[in-house]
Order: sequence, then structure tokens, then C-alpha cells
Amino acid sequence: MSMSMLQPCLSGTTPSFPFKRTVLVCCAPSQQSHVTLVNGPVLDARVPQRTEIRFGLPSKGRMASDTLDLLKDCQLSVKQVNPRQYVAQIPQLANLEVWFQRPKDIVRKLVSGDLDLGIVGFDTVSEYGQGNEDLILVHDALEYGDCHLSLAIPKYGIFENINSLKELAQMPQWTAEKPLRVATGFTYLGPKFMKENGLKYVTFSTADGALEAAPAMGIADAILDLVSSGTTLKENNLKEIEGGIVLESQAVLVASRKALIQRKGALDITHEILERLEAHLRAVGQFTVTANMRGSSAEEVAERILSQPSLSGLQGPTVSPVFRKCDGKVVSDYFAIVICVPKKALYKSVQQLRAVGGSGVLVSPLTYIFDEETPRWRELLRKLGL
Repeated sequence: MSMSMLQPCLSGTTPSFPFKRTVLVCCAPSQQSHVTLVNGPVLDARVPQRTEIRFGLPSKGRMASDTLDLLKDCQLSVKQVNPRQYVAQIPQLANLEVWFQRPKDIVRKLVSGDLDLGIVGFDTVSEYGQGNEDLILVHDALEYGDCHLSLAIPKYGIFENINSLKELAQMPQWTAEKPLRVATGFTYLGPKFMKENGLKYVTFSTADGALEAAPAMGIADAILDLVSSGTTLKENNLKEIEGGIVLESQAVLVASRKALIQRKGALDITHEILERLEAHLRAVGQFTVTANMRGSSAEEVAERILSQPSLSGLQGPTVSPVFRKCDGKVVSDYFAIVICVPKKALYKSVQQLRAVGGSGVLVSPLTYIFDEETPRWRELLRKLGL
């Protein structure tokens, strides 16, 4: 059977366990692959008429708190009059409404036009956006919410010596009558991944509960779920396999292409949010190091500094004369050195500064590093054809 013969269809339900076998079955013979999207988004070339810009943020959980912390660090604190309300504001951004929603609903409402911008995990964009061309990644790496979507199988039984996706696919146990059963909440990415990797006989059961229990209870042979540290898998005698990672995920800033082009003010607000995010994230883990150094000229001091590999800074050191009084005269035989160094190289940089004559070393963390123009902004304009 070729991969083109895969056809999703509906199966029955199972009792008592919080796994709903509203199943996509990838094993029925057919000449074509048919996918029916029930209650899916209705695409329209226009955006709904309203004047405010709507920004969707996760309403609960770790992703929600980390998102609010990031925005606060970017001087974009979200002001919520009542914690039970779903609408809030960011005072620094006029005409912007913040809407707290479930991550999957943020993606759906971006597609429908009810939201213009949103922050969610890349896995959520991929699963519920389903490749929709109106969704556009504005920032693809907000540096929190790191995880990956991965296939996991038991460490025991018939899977004991199975360590790769290829070996799993070649197991003779899987037939049209007895396919590989996979429990997952990713009913779009799961079948797509299996089809692309040549697994012919697979059924997917959707799940509301802890997926890790499914193999032990005999309800599934494998699970497809998000993995952070992998500790939960190990504690439930499950293992990841080579080639089984569907995608890597972290928090992303995503927008509606139509809104950015058509809604007045949306692109300007997106630009400001992007600039603040980029400037803050670039500064994380960076320190400003200032020191005084005796020298005959700025060029001579700069040459000494640049002889040390950890003292080059972003584009090079800033060297400025220090004026002081000596015997009643104003002299400039010292220079102030300012460089930017990463946290991991901080102590080494201080040592190198001392080695070339630096003294009075001051260290302070950086809050923002603004580029002349962020590369992601240029890339966004390119994607929009602007």
C-alpha cells in the first residue's frame, strides 16, 4: 500500500477512560487521501470591520505567566482591571486590546479575523493553523516554552528493542486489521507525520487526560505528545525513538497577514512590539563592562584591548578620554573603556581587561540592545510584499 492510499476516517468510541477514539485511521485502502475539516475556519480576503487592534495572549498556565513576564520586561505591562475579565490593555500601545484566550483559540481567531496578533507555542500554530497561509510568524523564537512534539513507545514488551521510527514502521505486527494505535491531542500533525514517514497502518485516538498512561492501560501502543525534560516519559516506562520528533517548539509571535496589510495601525503596533522584543531578548545575558586604562592615545588603548579575544564587544570597544587635574593642569592620560560581553564570558573578560592595564572595572546588566533595524522586521516586510 502506498502513502497516497492513506484515508482518514471515523471509528467508534471506547468506554471509561478519558481517551476519545474519534479516530483518524491511516490504513483504509483508497486511491486518494481525503481530509474533512469540521467547523473549520471560513477564509475571507477581507478583515472584519473594527478600529482596535486585538492581541491574543494565553489565559492560563505557565505559558500565560511567562508571556506576561516577557512583556513586562519589554516595558509592555498588561493592565487588567479585573483578573476575571478576558480583555485588558497595554497602556504604552494605544488602540490595542489584549484578549486572554486558550492558545488553540488564539490561532483559530487569528485565522477567522477576530484577532490580529497573538503569542502561542509554535506547536499550537502548527496544529491548529494547519499551514494556513494567512498566519505569519513575526518572531519565531521568544526563548521560553521550549519543548518538542515527539513519538514515544514503551520500553518493554514488543518495543524493547525498537529504537527508531524506521524500526517501528517495519514491525510485522501492524496490519490493516491491527494498526499501530497512537494516543495524541495532535490529530492534524500526527497523521501528517506518519504519512510523511511511511507508516501505513496507524490509528489515532484523541485524549483529554494524561497520555503517558495509555500504553500501560492497553488503550494505545504509543503516544504522540509534547516533551520538555522527558522525566514524565521515563517515570512511565516510555522512551523516545530516533526520528520520532515531529517538531521543536517554543513561544512565537504570530499575526494575521490580512490584518497587517489591511487593518490601520496593525503593522505599526507589530513593529513596536517586535522592536521591543528583539531589543530585550538580545540584551538577555549581556553585560556592560566599563574600566579605566592608562594610555598615550585612544588608538593605542584600543589596540591593546582588541588583542584580547573576549574584549571585542558588539562592534568594538568604545574608548573615551578621561580628564583629570595633575599639578594644577588638566591632563588626559587615562581612557574609559566600554564593552558589551556575554554573561558566560564575564569573568574571563574582566581578567583580560586587567591583564592589559584596566582598573576600576564596573559591571552592569543590559536591558535592551536596539539594532539599526531588526532583521526580523525586514523579513516580515518581505513576506508581506511591502
